[in-house]
Amino acid sequence: MKALLRLLACLGAGLPLAAATIPLSSLDLAHLRQGWGTPQIDRTVTGKPMSIAGHPYAAGIGTHARSVLWVDLGGTCDRFQAWVGVDDAAGSDKASVRFQVVADGEKLFDSGVRHSGEAAVRVDVPLTGRRELVLLALGAGDGIDFDHADWAEAVFLMASGHPVSIPVPDEEPVMLTPPPGPAPRINGPTVHGCRPGHPFLYRIPTTGERPIRFAAEALPDGLHLDRDRGILGGTAPVAGEYDVTLRAANPHGEASFRFRIVAGDKLALTPPMGWNHWYAHYNRITDAMMREAADLMVRTGMADVGYQYVSIDDCWMNAPKHDDPLRVGPLRDEHGEILCNRHFPDMPALTAHIHAYGLKAGIYTSPGPLTCAGFAGTYQHEEQDARTFARWGFDLLKYDWCSYGGVATGEGRERLMKPYRQMGDILQGMPRDIVLNLCQYGMGDVWEWGAEVGGQSWRTAGDLGFELNRVFEVALKNAEHRAWNGPGAWNDPDYIQIGHIGNARGMGEPVPCPLGPNEQYAFMSLWCLMAAPLFYSGDMASLDPFTLNVLCNPELIAINQDPLGQCARVIDLNEETFLMLKDLADGSKALGFFNRGEFPTRITAAWSALGLAGPQSLRDLWRQQDLGRFRDRYTTEVPRRGCVVLRVGSAK
Repeated sequence: MKALLRLLACLGAGLPLAAATIPLSSLDLAHLRQGWGTPQIDRTVTGKPMSIAGHPYAAGIGTHARSVLWVDLGGTCDRFQAWVGVDDAAGSDKASVRFQVVADGEKLFDSGVRHSGEAAVRVDVPLTGRRELVLLALGAGDGIDFDHADWAEAVFLMASGHPVSIPVPDEEPVMLTPPPGPAPRINGPTVHGCRPGHPFLYRIPTTGERPIRFAAEALPDGLHLDRDRGILGGTAPVAGEYDVTLRAANPHGEASFRFRIVAGDKLALTPPMGWNHWYAHYNRITDAMMREAADLMVRTGMADVGYQYVSIDDCWMNAPKHDDPLRVGPLRDEHGEILCNRHFPDMPALTAHIHAYGLKAGIYTSPGPLTCAGFAGTYQHEEQDARTFARWGFDLLKYDWCSYGGVATGEGRERLMKPYRQMGDILQGMPRDIVLNLCQYGMGDVWEWGAEVGGQSWRTAGDLGFELNRVFEVALKNAEHRAWNGPGAWNDPDYIQIGHIGNARGMGEPVPCPLGPNEQYAFMSLWCLMAAPLFYSGDMASLDPFTLNVLCNPELIAINQDPLGQCARVIDLNEETFLMLKDLADGSKALGFFNRGEFPTRITAAWSALGLAGPQSLRDLWRQQDLGRFRDRYTTEVPRRGCVVLRVGSAK
């Protein structure tokens, strides 16, 4: 009887009769990528019965925005049908999801933004002759918290065959940037901040065939140059600004570079650059791994384009309990000194190894009793630990909120500011420069007060490792805080995670990252245009030529290190494309074209809409190619989940 009723319904609607009804939940969901959790069959993403606005649904899939599923229809699907909405189990009015159905590059359905408690929206799209389908559950630009998305009673009406879930389209990992030439080129920032009377260390980032002979003109008193290795060292001069000319020469040529040393109160006059172990090695980190990372930073050429910090994250201390017995022990000695676990036998020797390359060393702790991973924190030993870090020779401190929430006192912002203000004041009195990174996930609008409490950078959101498929959205949210970004004060949207990384949820061994080549170029481009700290957090031992190509473009890095320190402003074009425009200190601009959609598209930038007057000369920064002179606009093809980045200057 049901089959007869369905036949009559199809004939009455003038629709072809499908040979089979295939539930979406019957497909292999291994290729579905989502922002949190794993897709659930016939349940919400948290494993509860599916329900939208109080209406239960027995079948479908529960996912979490942002999620993407590609399906091969084989050209034999008649229709796709479903009910979509935010699952009631989200339990928060913060939940917001937008559902879209795209076939062969054409958008066939858009639900608009759906919120908790709103009735499900019916999806019923014809697909006759279509080959590929993409199901999207997108965020609404307000974060991903509670974005529990249901594709309820979702089915394919097939004339024949069976739909098959497929990976996102393959992209060839094309290396866009040409390798550096044999002649010397001095890279990195044009300005460097230091505090008078403190130890000074700076490796001059220089590409070119080694050996290279270095020289420096007008070095201030107290500083000296290692001419063979290109390392400036000594003691920072008295307060003031010092214009230095750096030179580098080899048989292929000579390069000169204007470099300003600013001795005063401000550190990190350009965004810090380096490597942090967390997303590669988690609680497996050892002294040997840190030394190897420093070695590789030099051998791979990363140091030659400006990367300088080699930073330990969590798990170098003892823990009260841990699966690795070599990481368990007393947290402090009889004098209250923090104790390293047995994987870190000699911290001063480790920092000396890093400093010997002209690089800098970073360390991690929490203001709470324990760190996020359950190791010894600095609570009630703040000044003692800071003095220990300084004595060991560290140059950067990542200070992570973690268990401090259980001991915090005060109300409102003051509760959030208190531990960072305390550590910021302590570091001001240390006998060496120690850059302070506030890792507290954007609580209390930290970008508004991070510099006030002594920080040089501050995380603006949660751990990016848990939502790597939302790199575009995280960047756009971070860029909203651009007014608080500038020299000595940097909004930090977390680390660059490309190459080989571990799964953040399982803290697994490094494997190839889930981002396609286009997304990896976009990732680096976004961070450069935002003037965000550039910390790579992948496995240094697995660096391959493509990953290095993304990380080591000196022209992109120059955009990040521009002394003006401006975060680019965002110009939205539509829901999938946007521009980013950044003023540079020399009067030119950096312009990024971004496509966060699932298909290639053409994007146009009109000079009038960007506030530019007259013809403009363009240079493609990834390809390091001059494009010519353009009178009033520029149009370019931007790949799926990709970007194009230009330097723009008035044409003479």
